[in-house]
Amino acid sequence: MRYAFLAYDAHSSLDHLTAQERARWEAEDAEVFAELTQNGYVVSGVGLHGVDTATTVRVRDGQVVVTDGPFAETTEALGGVLVIDVPDLDTALHYAARLPAARSGTLEVRPVHHG
Repeated sequence: MRYAFLAYDAHSSLDHLTAQERARWEAEDAEVFAELTQNGYVVSGVGLHGVDTATTVRVRDGQVVVTDGPFAETTEALGGVLVIDVPDLDTALHYAARLPAARSGTLEVRPVHHG
């Protein structure tokens, strides 16, 4: 079953970390990602640039409206997406709970449509 991990975080949540804390955060993240990869679970994943680089497109009444910035102004923004293919939801939740993004922000786990 495929699941997407959607990592939401405050725009500067890692900025307050010391160099040692940030290194530990990155090492934990790399360790879990390596385990997912070794088990053949990773389908794809990307980190996103900050919301200040976003452009939003809306079509209303046939008119295209393009604006600078994210879809919504929030304290947390989508920072990355990882798609995994694991046996079941329990396995997905196991890995999600081990990722440091779940501690520093919010890690949403959603089933992915096959198609």
